[in-house]
Amino acid sequence: MNKMVRKILLISADVVLGAYLVAAATVLNTSQVLAIEPSGAQPIDKCQDVIINIEDNGSEMFLNEKDIVNILESKRLYPKGKLLDRINIRAIEETLMKSPFISDAQCYKSIAGNVCISVSQYSPVVRIKAQNGEDYYVDSRGGLLPNTKYISDIVIATGYIDKNYSKRVLARLGNIIAQNEFWQHEIVQINVMEDGTLEIVPRIGDHIVYLGAPDKLEDKLNRLELFYRYGLSKIGWSKYSYISVAFSNQIICKKRNERTI
Repeated sequence: MNKMVRKILLISADVVLGAYLVAAATVLNTSQVLAIEPSGAQPIDKCQDVIINIEDNGSEMFLNEKDIVNILESKRLYPKGKLLDRINIRAIEETLMKSPFISDAQCYKSIAGNVCISVSQYSPVVRIKAQNGEDYYVDSRGGLLPNTKYISDIVIATGYIDKNYSKRVLARLGNIIAQNEFWQHEIVQINVMEDGTLEIVPRIGDHIVYLGAPDKLEDKLNRLELFYRYGLSKIGWSKYSYISVAFSNQIICKKRNERTI
């Protein structure tokens, strides 16, 4: 076989091999496409549904799913039925974050053509009903939330309260109560006196507890809890009308119908 014939045969073999590889790649690619998009399936180009998740922070919530929908509809951002490539995820998050009740908002598009929204809310710890007529909530970080919905399972603070006192003192006391299961169920009201000292009204027992100055609050409540558990539980919850834990290392009680403590 001369050199010319051998060269022709080699070129022919390369052509055949190249054609085979192209055909194999075409078949492989076609199989992959068909596995993802079966025959007759239409690509998803519109938002099929909006899935809203509001994280449970352990307390009653200010917002529900309908509120989230209303916020987005008012800004013409509710995505259901809209073209997926026209939906602005960042605009949805930024709009929701403008709500005074929302601490975080995350939004994304799913493969199934849904828009998923996850929302976290601030946790109210005290409701303020001040003598000057102001009515609002204080959250766990010391922020003030407008009163747009009544939340029943939360302590109420009344009396001589301004916003600075709410942030500085009542948020701290509210967190102590919220983090203690005993006080969550036992304290129903906080009263702020004109001089800034504190009283609390318990759920059980017909008496008032005087905390005094707003300092060492956790220590005062710890002493009071011990007195409740090992003192009043034995001698009776109706024995005293007034209990003071204002001073360190002592508890002063006034018996019912007595004039002095």
